[in-house]
Parts: sequence; structure tokens; C-alpha cells
Amino acid sequence: MLLIIGSQDSDPLTAEADQGLMEAFMGYHKAVCDAGVMVDSNVLDSFETATSVQVGRTGDRIITDGPFAETREYLGGYYILDLPDLDTAIDWAARCPGARAWRVEVRPIQDFGLS
Repeated sequence: MLLIIGSQDSDPLTAEADQGLMEAFMGYHKAVCDAGVMVDSNVLDSFETATSVQVGRTGDRIITDGPFAETREYLGGYYILDLPDLDTAIDWAARCPGARAWRVEVRPIQDFGLS
């Protein structure tokens, strides 16, 4: 899974830069589809719309407006790619426009055979 991590501290993009970034993501999306490695991808709504849920030891729910952690970074979107190894995943992550605009975290997905 490629996790696209943004930062609240990033300078706002100009309309032109934002359009260029969107075009770069569309090109990247086409590339992963054309390569046959795409499993799933999506952009997440703003971190400001997040709701965090935690259940305490007594079973009480703790519901908090906002993301899972107090940080300046946020999860902005993801790609799930079917790749053979970490080196290939790193190559795809480096090609992702999110790696130039923000940061991309590469994380294996454990298959518990539940699906």
C-alpha cells in the first residue's frame, strides 16, 4: 500500500501548480493501471472531517473529532498495488506525484485470508 502523507505546514499550491499536480496524478494512475498492478486507489476527504473512535477497557466509546493523531501530517490518499517485492514498491512510490509534493509511505498489507 502506498500511503500519501500530506503536511498542514506545506505552502498552499497555486491554481497552476494544483492543476499540474492533478494531471501528474492522472498520469500516474494511468501508468499503474496500464502496468496491471492496480488493486485500489482513492483520495480521502479532508482530515478535518475525520472522526476517531476508541473503545476503552470498560467498553466505553471515546469519539473524537479529527484524525487519529495530533500531528501536522495527514493521510490524503492511497494506492493498493499488487507488487512482487519492496524494491518494486519503492520504485512505484518514487514515481508517485505525492512523493514530490509530500511523502509516500510504503507498507505491506498482511493477508489473513479473510476475503
